[in-house]
Amino acid sequence: MTTALITHPACLEHDTGPYHPETSERLRAVLAALEAPEFSDLLREQAPMATVEQLCRVHPKAYVEAMLAIQPALGEPINLDSDTVMSHGSAEAAARAAGGACMAVDAVMEGWARAAFAAVRPPGHHAEPSRPMGFCLFNNAAVAALHARAQWGVQRVAVVDFDVHHGNGTQAMFAADPDLFYGSSHQSPCYPGTGEAHEKGVANNVVNVPLRPRDGGSAFRAAWSGIIIPALEAFGPGLLIISAGFDAHIADPLAQLRLENADYAWITDELVGVADRHCGGRVVSVLEGGYDLNALAAAAAVHVRGLMRA
Repeated sequence: MTTALITHPACLEHDTGPYHPETSERLRAVLAALEAPEFSDLLREQAPMATVEQLCRVHPKAYVEAMLAIQPALGEPINLDSDTVMSHGSAEAAARAAGGACMAVDAVMEGWARAAFAAVRPPGHHAEPSRPMGFCLFNNAAVAALHARAQWGVQRVAVVDFDVHHGNGTQAMFAADPDLFYGSSHQSPCYPGTGEAHEKGVANNVVNVPLRPRDGGSAFRAAWSGIIIPALEAFGPGLLIISAGFDAHIADPLAQLRLENADYAWITDELVGVADRHCGGRVVSVLEGGYDLNALAAAAAVHVRGLMRA
């Protein structure tokens, strides 16, 4: 069974301006790495635009319509907050990022792929229901999770997140629904200042493991093997979605965790194992952070290599 790679050139047209870390070069670096011969078997697909209906399962309609209507003049991006930018191409990029995540769900549920990686931007896990933040406009993983429920009848969906930053937006959308699970390891203290261990959701369906600056692979692996994965196994998801951020890498400039490529290989294998045991092997991964281009490209390649063994 093949692995799908879902992306779209429009995701490169989200222009964050000079000196912003969430640049189109990030996605170019990932896609260049996935052009290596070992990835020739990837089934490459174009991300569609998410529908308003798909987006509105997570975000209020007024928010969705407002975000899609923002279209600054070419070369004149605007700041929504100190970190989050919209340019002329951002609305389409964001809609295709969420749509690509939904297509990844369709791929594994229809059975034409066993695993799928949505290489898209802007990222999503900081976007709250009615608030863009942290480089994020729509919450791609959450939109995909609720698409799986609405389109495919998957009642229990899990999103797990190894980005160095806590996915406050995903947690905000999942915490009150006992049939949605969110598990995250992340640096603390660090942006956005959420994700304490005592934040557990309505039915212990939220599991946060804060890590200290300069923690490395041993602390990361202990967090997942000792806390997050056992809780995920107990939840028993019908579909597993990964918020795949690679900014916990030792080379990343935005935080101070010290993960190596081997740690990303390990966590991918562990999560594929959970999917094998609970989801018929079906696993979806959606790109989040990662801001050193070489480290991002290498770690994403390691991750996709693991998905191809799913």
